[in-house]
Amino acid sequence: MSQTNSELHRLLSLIRELQATIRDTVVEACERAEAERSSTLSGIAQDTQGDTIYAIDKISEEQLVSFFESRIAPLAPIVLIAEGLHDGKVILPQGTPEAECRWRIIVDPIDGTRGIMYQKRSAWILTGIAPNRGEGTNLQDIEAAIQTEIPLIKQHLSDVAWAVRGEGVGAERYNLITKTSVPLLLNPSQEPTISHGYASVVRFFPGVREEISAIDEELTLLALGPIQEGKAHCFEDQYACTGGQLYGLMCGQDRFIADLRPLMAPYLNARGLPRALCCHPYDLCTLLIAVEMGVVVNSERGEPVSALLDVEPDVSWCGYANTAIQCQIEPHLHGILKGRGLV
Repeated sequence: MSQTNSELHRLLSLIRELQATIRDTVVEACERAEAERSSTLSGIAQDTQGDTIYAIDKISEEQLVSFFESRIAPLAPIVLIAEGLHDGKVILPQGTPEAECRWRIIVDPIDGTRGIMYQKRSAWILTGIAPNRGEGTNLQDIEAAIQTEIPLIKQHLSDVAWAVRGEGVGAERYNLITKTSVPLLLNPSQEPTISHGYASVVRFFPGVREEISAIDEELTLLALGPIQEGKAHCFEDQYACTGGQLYGLMCGQDRFIADLRPLMAPYLNARGLPRALCCHPYDLCTLLIAVEMGVVVNSERGEPVSALLDVEPDVSWCGYANTAIQCQIEPHLHGILKGRGLV
């Protein structure tokens, strides 16, 4: 193992430790709020241009910089990228020239804030590690990634998955009661069709949901043909958490997911509506794990998603559980988007 690869594995191990700490801290905070019948975790702490930061987000952010400063930076100088930081990034150790940093590490301390603060769905802690290639470093440069589930307080199991490029995927299921972990085998769906499976086009928020629904309807009919009486073509699941969506593709729950929100700008502009809340690079920073398992994650143009490691860019993405489903869906999707002038 090279020195660089050894350092990458060490970083991954330390970040796994951090994610476990954040998970336990957030679960404990949710348990206290539940016991006190308090809604303080759902209060708005900060309204930024990219997203709204809730009180629950601040719990993880407080641990983030201190851990990277004390545990990660002594190992290697880094550029830490995360929403909530000044200008979206901080260089550690402080005073290090950015060009001398060895790694750019992008983090979403809680992806799926809204679901976990209302105890509807698990949230995820996401981290991607890339060699520092300057401001042009992008999602395709990520060499290692890890994501840890923040479960509901009535759920005692938490999944963790990680990958190093070219080395495959590891996963474990952690028991919050016994404090023990067991190996977990993740398998993306090998079905060649979305028929009778979950296939979703993201439409979380109001504004242009009918336009997205029309794309979804047209795509499903082109892929599967006319609807049959009394039968369900396929199903959808609007899980408002990109890390959770990727995990659904990894573990076989979902067969196709498309998040096309940035492409809706022309419709929003025509209606005099502001830019919508969209997926950002930190939401997709663990896509390497899915790709290492054979999941296809492309842009709306059928290319690898290559957004810069920054907090601002809006990102579209399409995830296919396998290449057969990609072949079934992607050409139709491109035709629909092109016909609407969206690509």
